[in-house]
Amino acid sequence: MRNGRSRCGLIGGGLSLFIMACITLAGCTSERVPNVESAVQPEEPVTSEQTITMLTNRVDLIENGQMDKYAEPFEIAHPGTKIRFEGLANYTADIMVKLSTRSMPDVLLLPTNLLSQDLPRYFEPLDDSMFEGMRFADYKSYQGLRYGLSTGASTVGIAYNKKAFQAAGITALPTTLDAFYDACRKLKAAGITPIYLNYGAGWPMKLWGEELVSFMTGDPAYLNAMVKTDAPWQLDNAWGQAMTIVKTLIARGYTESNLMANQWEASKSKVASGEAAMYFNGNWIIQQVIDAGAKPDDIGFFPMPYDNGTKHYAPLLPDWFVGISKFSSNIELAQAWIEYFVKESSYVEDSGFLPMMTSKEPALRQFQQFLSFSPTFVETESPSDLFLELAEKAQIPFWSGEYIQEWVVSNDLQSKFEAYNEKWKLARESVIPAVANP
Repeated sequence: MRNGRSRCGLIGGGLSLFIMACITLAGCTSERVPNVESAVQPEEPVTSEQTITMLTNRVDLIENGQMDKYAEPFEIAHPGTKIRFEGLANYTADIMVKLSTRSMPDVLLLPTNLLSQDLPRYFEPLDDSMFEGMRFADYKSYQGLRYGLSTGASTVGIAYNKKAFQAAGITALPTTLDAFYDACRKLKAAGITPIYLNYGAGWPMKLWGEELVSFMTGDPAYLNAMVKTDAPWQLDNAWGQAMTIVKTLIARGYTESNLMANQWEASKSKVASGEAAMYFNGNWIIQQVIDAGAKPDDIGFFPMPYDNGTKHYAPLLPDWFVGISKFSSNIELAQAWIEYFVKESSYVEDSGFLPMMTSKEPALRQFQQFLSFSPTFVETESPSDLFLELAEKAQIPFWSGEYIQEWVVSNDLQSKFEAYNEKWKLARESVIPAVANP
């Protein structure tokens, strides 16, 4: 299962040769040079059309025709093949309904909260050859078989409009939390919305929860270690620290007005124009802001200064994994499509992701600026089945942003934590026999 790759938690190398020279080495990986045959070699003509349907969260790329453009070269190289696309705007929630009814298309993104042991129930295992020289090869695997190929890699930080910072008189990028708050103060005084949380969209709030908590400690196993305690949520640990940051931003008026409205699409234009200044999000948001009208040179990217220390961590994490429905009637063709889509189409680069193939260097210019701050990268660890089982039993929708929404507007965070700790404790007693009967 771990052919050609060994897991490590903190990494400073592996993205490309220039990263090795830029960031602190905190572990190492052993990677193989990819030897991938082209997925677009012409085939013999077929007499009838074969259709592959792909379900994605990128509704925007379906609506603007970009997904069809990615499919065109593949369709030409595979005569008689048609790639169709369907989209789910709220993919995390809606995909579970499709799985429960088995109304799944040929190709789809793997649910983030699906147990590893359930992967074989819904998905077809992929050929090992597809994973040579690829990052996160074992992330979606079970009993030696791999079920998903990541569609991109990313880190998380502050994407910002340089002209907005200039208009607010900010001459140095913040490297401490206090300096970050001060930059927000200056932006607000200049009539600029300091940062868009996108509270109303829901899912972006996970950035301030699971994702920030997972890397700010430098421990890639932080979430999985929650299974060992009855009370993982405390005001004085990483969860409390992360929630306090968001609550401070809201309390001081540093976020978008009308938090309840879904302003996700509108916010891109706001940041692009300089009416708003920042996002805390993955590096992929940079390209979307540029697509919304910003000049590439006007958008920068720096690590999130989550405390006042001198050393900061940043995550290296996969985006959605794409796999093949177990119920597809075109498994071989579907596998050829997803390999082409990830490795040979320009989707990864166009979306602003870091390359999944270890032989490629990042094309994102803002990433070099990010590296200049010398963060130590933490490679995220796949959530364990036990963690996911406890989450399901406790009815805590991790990665949805929903419970983070509840917490950050609460007047009593301690009480919220206590309530969730009680749910977690009861889940542990139910799922882990040794806890209920010590």
